[in-house]
Amino acid sequence: MVNGEGPQQVILVQVNPGEAFTIRREDGQFQCITGPAQVPMMSPNGSVPPIYVPPGYVSQIIEENGVRRVLVLPQQPDFHPGGHSPLHHPPPPPHAHMPAFIPHPAMMPPPPHLYTSMAGGVGDLSSQYISQYHPAHIFSEQVSADSHPQHGRPTFVHRDDRTTKTHERLQKKLKERQGGGGGGGGGQVKDSPPSSPQKSCNSPPAVDIHNGIGGKELEAEPRHPVTCPDKQISKGKNGESRGTKVLDKEAQALIAFLSTISKPVVSDIQARGAEVSWVAPARPENENGSVEDDSSSPQPLSYDISVSVEGKDGKYQTMYCGEELSATLKGLRPATDHHVRVQAMSNSIVGSPSEPVSFTTLSCEPDPPNPPKKASGTKNALVLQWKASCDNGSKILNYILQWDEGKGTGIFEKCYSGPQKQYRVTKLTPASRYSFRLAAENDMGVSEFSEVVDLFTSCSVPLPPFPPELETAGVTWLCVKWQRPSSSPKEDDISYILEMEEEGSGYGFQRSYDGEELSHTVRNLHRSTKYKFRVAAYNSEGKSNPSQVVEFITKPDRPSSPCRPVIKGRVLPNSFKMAWEPPKEDGGSEVTKYVVELSEGLSGSSWGLVYSGPALEHVCDGLKPGCSYQTRVYCMSEGGQSPMSETLQVQTLAVPPGPCQPPRLVGKPKSREVQLRWVPPQVDGGSPVSCYSVEVSGQQAEESREVYQGPELDCSVGALMPGKTYSFRVKAANKAGFGPLSERCEMTTAPGAPEQCKAPSTTCKSPTCVVVSWEAPPCNGAPVTEFRLEWGAAEGTMQVCYSGSALSHEMRGLLPATNYFCRVQAANLAGVGPFSEAVLCQTPCSVPAAVTDEDEEDEEGVVSRPSPVFSPSTCLGIGWDSPCDHGSEITSYLIDLGEKQPVVVGRVNKHVIQHLQPDTSYRIRIQAQNSLGTGPFSHTFKLKTKPLPPQPPRLECTAFSHQTLRLKWGDGPTKAASSEALQYQLQMGDKNGRFLPLYKGPCHTHKVQRLNESTSYTFRIQAFNEAGEGPFSNVYTFTTPRSPPAPVKAPKVERLDDNSCEVTWEALPPMKGDPVIYTLQSMIGNSEFKQIYKGSATSFHAQNLQTSSDYRFRVCAIRQCQDATELSGPYSPTVTLSPQRSDAAATGGSSAGSGLRTSAESARTRQSLTDEQCAFLLLMVFAVIAILIAFIIQYFVIK
Repeated sequence: MVNGEGPQQVILVQVNPGEAFTIRREDGQFQCITGPAQVPMMSPNGSVPPIYVPPGYVSQIIEENGVRRVLVLPQQPDFHPGGHSPLHHPPPPPHAHMPAFIPHPAMMPPPPHLYTSMAGGVGDLSSQYISQYHPAHIFSEQVSADSHPQHGRPTFVHRDDRTTKTHERLQKKLKERQGGGGGGGGGQVKDSPPSSPQKSCNSPPAVDIHNGIGGKELEAEPRHPVTCPDKQISKGKNGESRGTKVLDKEAQALIAFLSTISKPVVSDIQARGAEVSWVAPARPENENGSVEDDSSSPQPLSYDISVSVEGKDGKYQTMYCGEELSATLKGLRPATDHHVRVQAMSNSIVGSPSEPVSFTTLSCEPDPPNPPKKASGTKNALVLQWKASCDNGSKILNYILQWDEGKGTGIFEKCYSGPQKQYRVTKLTPASRYSFRLAAENDMGVSEFSEVVDLFTSCSVPLPPFPPELETAGVTWLCVKWQRPSSSPKEDDISYILEMEEEGSGYGFQRSYDGEELSHTVRNLHRSTKYKFRVAAYNSEGKSNPSQVVEFITKPDRPSSPCRPVIKGRVLPNSFKMAWEPPKEDGGSEVTKYVVELSEGLSGSSWGLVYSGPALEHVCDGLKPGCSYQTRVYCMSEGGQSPMSETLQVQTLAVPPGPCQPPRLVGKPKSREVQLRWVPPQVDGGSPVSCYSVEVSGQQAEESREVYQGPELDCSVGALMPGKTYSFRVKAANKAGFGPLSERCEMTTAPGAPEQCKAPSTTCKSPTCVVVSWEAPPCNGAPVTEFRLEWGAAEGTMQVCYSGSALSHEMRGLLPATNYFCRVQAANLAGVGPFSEAVLCQTPCSVPAAVTDEDEEDEEGVVSRPSPVFSPSTCLGIGWDSPCDHGSEITSYLIDLGEKQPVVVGRVNKHVIQHLQPDTSYRIRIQAQNSLGTGPFSHTFKLKTKPLPPQPPRLECTAFSHQTLRLKWGDGPTKAASSEALQYQLQMGDKNGRFLPLYKGPCHTHKVQRLNESTSYTFRIQAFNEAGEGPFSNVYTFTTPRSPPAPVKAPKVERLDDNSCEVTWEALPPMKGDPVIYTLQSMIGNSEFKQIYKGSATSFHAQNLQTSSDYRFRVCAIRQCQDATELSGPYSPTVTLSPQRSDAAATGGSSAGSGLRTSAESARTRQSLTDEQCAFLLLMVFAVIAILIAFIIQYFVIK
C-alpha cells in the first residue's frame, strides 16, 4: 500500500504465507522476502521500486479509492506452453487483465543487454495506477523482449478502446500515403502494434527494417543501424528479386541520417492534450566540413509520434504520423505521466526513435459517474446508491443528485449534495415514477451528469385478477393468459402466480408459474385431460386473492397405427379379403374411420385409396391374376390421423395361360422325325409360362399322345411312321396349370426305310452246317431291294455273311455243339431298316477236339500243349489243357508212349508216368474220349527223364585244434571250378539231434570254427546236381582236443648276491578245473636250456651261479589233465642275467637287478612285435621309399 504525499512515499508490501518476492536495494543487491511479512519501502521519487517475483508468480499494481496496491499473485499454468521455461520465455497472457511476470535476474543467463535500473521496467507510480474510471485496466510490468525473437513469440501489447481507435486511424493514413511506394511491401509492419523499446547501458537505439518499411518493433535491439530483411523480397528497377541481401552503403547512410533526429518539445500541456514539436534531422558533414548533398535524403520526410504511459521503456502507441514538424496530441489521460518520442521515416527506410520526453497532464473535473441504483423502497421513500467515478487527479469532494420531483417535465432540481454514496428520498407518492441523475465535483470542477434513470415507489396490494383464459391448447400443453388488475397503476411492479390442479389427482392446486408475464404455457400434461386454473397477483405490498377457477381440457392425441392387416380367407385370382385390429392407443378419442390404401407391385411408389369407413375388414377386388400387391391401413379420430400400419404383401393366384398359335414346321419333314416351333401365348395368366406340351395324333386314331414337354419354344418329334400324315397341337402351362390346346397343324412324313424284319429261322443239317431263312418286312413306300444276314458266336461280334435278295442262306464250317447268333435286315431306296431280333442256334454234339501242341499258343497267352509238372529220374509228369468237348463231356484221356501200351487216365489235366528209364527220351501224344467217341491225337512232343542223383562222398578230418576242425570230402581239388555242376551240402548236428546246414557249395573242404575244447561233434554230407539231391551220408563224429595253457609273461630276475638270484613270474588261473604247473629253464652262455624247476610255485631261488657267465631264463605253463596227461604251453620271452662288473661298484650304487630288468625289457620289446605290426612297418618303409623316388623323378627328370 502506498501512503503519503509529495515526492517521497512509504510503501507497505504485505506478503501472504507461502509467498515470496524479491527487491533490489540501493546498493544493487537483491533480497528475497518470504511471507507472512509486511515490508516497509521508501520511494524517493514517487514511483514503485523494482519488485521481482519468483517463478510462478506475477505482480500487479491497482488503485482503489485513492489507495494503490501491489499484488503478488500465482501465475496461471496456462502461461507455459510448448515446454519452455517461463523464466526465459514469458508467453503472452490469455487476456488483457492477466499481465506477464518479470523473472528473477539471478535465475536467468546473462542477456546481451542488461538493465541499469528497473524503474522503467516497473514504471513510475503515476503511470502504473489504474483509476476508478478504468477499473478493468491492469498495467503489467515490462517483459524482456530478448527471449521472444528466439522462439518466434510476439510481445503482449495492451490497448484500450481509445488507443486502438487512434492506432487504426493512423494505420489507415499510412496505407493511403504509401499505397504507390516503390519500396515494395509497404504497410505490412504498420498493421502491427508498436513494441516496447528497452534501454541498454552502452548501446545506442536500433532500427528494424521489416518488409521494406521501417517498423516500430524496437523491443530489445541495440540502438545502432541494423539491416534485417528477414525473408522479405523487394524488387528494383529491373524487377529482379533482392530478398535477404544486405543494404548498400547509401541505405545505411540514410538510416544514419534519419537517426540523428533530436527529441521533441512538449508545450501547452492540458488535461487531455498537449502540443508537440520537433526539428528535422541534421545532415552529417563530410571530411571538408561541408554538408552532404541532399540527394542522399529523399524528400519529403515523414514523422511518427508515439506516446507511452508505462514509463520511458514501456509500450509506445502511435499518436501522429505525417510530414509536419508539430502535432497536437489528444485523448491523453489527465494527471498521468506521459513519454513521447519522434521517429523519422523516408520512403521505406525508418530511422531510430529519438530520446523520449516526459510530461504530466493536468488534473481536471471527474468523469461522469454511473446512474444511481435503487437499493430499496417503500410507498413513500426510495434509497439510492451509486459508485465513485474516476477523479482525474483531484479527489472527489461532493456528489450532486438531481430529480424531477415526479413531474415528468424533464426539469431537474438538486436533491442532494455531499460526499456520501447513498441517499434516502422521502415524502413520495405511492406507485409513482421519479427520474434521477448524478454528477461528481472536485477542486477542478463538476463533471457531466450521468444518464437519467427512472425509479418507482411501491403501491397497495393488487385486487384479484380476472379468471385466466385459454389462448391455445395442445395434446400435452395449454397456453393460458390473464389480464392485469384494472385498479393497479401502470408504474406498479406486479407479478403473477398461476396455479393448476389436475382432475382426479388429489394434490390440489400446485404452482406452475411465478413471474411478471401475462401468459404462460403449461407443458408435460396428459392428453384429453381436464385441468383447473386460477391466478393471483402480488407486488411488494402483498399478494391478492386468487381469481375464479376455470377448467380447460387438453386436446386428444392422434391414435397409434392399427395392427398389421391380415388375410382373411383364401386369396383369389381377382380379389382377397383383408382384416385388421383397432389401434392399441386411441389417443383419447374414439376412432371415426379407417382408410385402406393399395399399391400394385412391391415398389410402393403409388398408393390408391380403396376403402374409407368404420369397418374392420374389406374385400379388395378387380385385381389382376398372379400380381403382387401391397396394402396398408391408417385410422382417423378427433386427434388426427394415425401413422401408417405395417405393409401387407399379397399376391393373387395365377390362372392357366391362354391358347397358343398352332405350331409350324421348321425345314423339310423327315421320314420318322419333324421339327416344330411355336410362339408363347398372348395371355400368361398372371404367372410366367414355365412349360409347353406338344401332342400328336394320326388321321385314323382319335386319341392323341404327348411327344414333348419342356420350357423351349421348339422341339423335334420322332418315332413317326414314314409317309403318313399327323396332326400336332401345343398348349402352355404356368404354376396354375396347363391352358387350352391350340388348333391342329397337319403334316406328312417322307418315305422311309423298311420295317424291322421278323426273327429268322434256323435248321441244322449237320454238326458243322446250318440253313437260315427269313420273310420280307413292310416296305414303307419303297420296295425292298436287298437283305443282309449277320452271323457270329456272340451278339456283339456278329458280322455280315450274306447280302442279296434271297430269303435263305446256308452256313458251313461250323463247330459242333456251339452256340451261334444270327439276325437279318432289309434295305430299299430310302435306307436300311433295323435288324431283326437275334436268334440263337446251337449245332449238334460231336467227338472231342484234339489236344493242341505246346508250341501252339493263342493270342491270349494260353498254352494248350501238355507241359511237365514233375520229372524225376524214373518218371515224367505231364500236364495239358482240356480240349473242346463238342457238347459231350470228356470221360478219359489216352496217353501214347510209342512202344509201350497207351496209358488211360480219367478226367484230369496232368499225370505222372512212372517206371521209366533214367536219362531216356520218350515221344508222347494224347487224345480225349467222350460218350460219342475218341477224338484225334494231339501233336507228338518229346520229353526226357533226368539222370540219377549223385552218392554222398566220404567225410574226413584233415586238421584239428581245440577250437577248429578242418573237414575234407571227395577226391577233387579244394576249390571246384565254376563250370562243375556237382555241389555239396554239409550239415552239423546240435544238442537236440537236429542237423543244421553248415556249408553248401562246390568246394571239397570246410573249416569249422568257434568250437569248444574236448567236445564231440556230429556231421553228415549230401551231394546234388541237376538230377536232384542225393542221399545223406552216414553220421561222422569228430572230437576237439584240450587247449594248452596260455603263454606266460617274461619272468623277473632279481640278483640276491654274487652266486644267487630269484626268478618270479605271474600265475595263470586253472583251466576248467585242471591245475596248472610251471617249468623253469635256464641257459648258461650259448649252451642249451636245461630244466631247473617244475612245480606249481610262481618263483624260484637259483643258487651256485657263476659270476662270470650270462644266464638266460624262460618259463612255460603245463596243464595237468584229469586223465594224467600234461599239455605244455609256449615258453615265455627270455630274460638275461648279466654278470657283475667292477666299474659297476665305482659308479656308486647301480644294482645288478636294474640291469637285469633293462635287458629283460629290451628282450620283451624285441619279442613283442606281431606279424601284423611287422607287415605295417614294412608297408610304411615302402611308402616312404616310393615318395622319395617320386620326388627325385619330379625334380631331376621332369624339370
